[in-house]
Amino acid sequence: MSMQFNDLFNRLLAEHSVSSSNPAIDQSNMGVINLLADTFQDLGFVCELVDVPGQHKKANLIATLGTGSGGLVLSGHTDTVPFDEELWNTNPLAMTEKDNRFYGLGATDMKGFFAVVHEAVQDFLEADLQQPLIILATADEESSMEGARTLALQGRPKARAAVIGEPTSLRPIHMHKGIMMEGIRVQGQSGHSSNPALGRNALEAMHDVMSALLRFRQQLQMEYQNPHFIIDVPTLNLGVIHGGDNPNRICGHCELEFDIRLLPGMASDAIREKIDAIIAPIASKHQVDIKLTRLMPGVEAFDNKDSELARLAEVLTGHSSESVAFGTEGPFLQQLGMDTIILGPGSIDQAHQPNEFMAMEQVKPCVDILQSLIKQYCL
Repeated sequence: MSMQFNDLFNRLLAEHSVSSSNPAIDQSNMGVINLLADTFQDLGFVCELVDVPGQHKKANLIATLGTGSGGLVLSGHTDTVPFDEELWNTNPLAMTEKDNRFYGLGATDMKGFFAVVHEAVQDFLEADLQQPLIILATADEESSMEGARTLALQGRPKARAAVIGEPTSLRPIHMHKGIMMEGIRVQGQSGHSSNPALGRNALEAMHDVMSALLRFRQQLQMEYQNPHFIIDVPTLNLGVIHGGDNPNRICGHCELEFDIRLLPGMASDAIREKIDAIIAPIASKHQVDIKLTRLMPGVEAFDNKDSELARLAEVLTGHSSESVAFGTEGPFLQQLGMDTIILGPGSIDQAHQPNEFMAMEQVKPCVDILQSLIKQYCL
């Protein structure tokens, strides 16, 4: 790879861009967005920043080379998950080249993809593009996906096809599960524990709620199966619970947070309606208030099994298209009318943990694949 590749890779990782549902650690992505805008503008791309609503200043970038309809979008997100610097063996905010790997926060998930794209587009800067080549950089994929939601609402960018460069070990992905994250709050009445009649125990009500959710999980797994996934059923994980403040007080409030991974064909709004119906009689039984709330807007499952782009990627990579359990911005780009797949360098197994890395051996093959796709969709 060129010196430009290493330099851009390092500069991207150096820019802080953590996104989190916790406002105390959530950060702007503008450092990454401005760096990418300057970089691709210098190559001749027309760059537009699209503001994303939220507490901190954030934006998407649409960088376009060429004009007209159709063409190809190469897309990635600019944010990272939070990190514990003391657990890293290298500087997480710099690219470290070691053991035939590129280490750093976002190396594979997924700032490093933009350095790969930068390398891939070099051969086309003076080409007579018949259809546009678009580089898309989004905000907040790791938290709310508000960046991609904003673009979907605005109806842009438009192209014939889109590749999202999430780490897939260069295997084309045409299907993934959706996700919804929910909270349930039980508000009871505290009182002296020596007399249960003095209060309404929120923990006891939550016990019934949890039991009902586990029965609901079993029901969902009997109703929905998809053999294309390794875990071929929807999952429901009870992830967080808080309640009460002292052993000798009747618990007055309790909160539960959980997620559900949805298979294609499952609608999150319909699932919420079913959960509301499940908890209503529990609230009545215990004479407490129970409220279901969204922790995030949710992402629907992604299914593009009839994809022309996926079939082309199968030929280029030598791998059949697959499904994965993790979520991406795929549904939002598909909503824009683009034939969308997930395909990128690095492994998801290295993401969201200390010492994240991208294997060097995947960079040149990824550049070759992207260049073949650019020729197919833009020349």
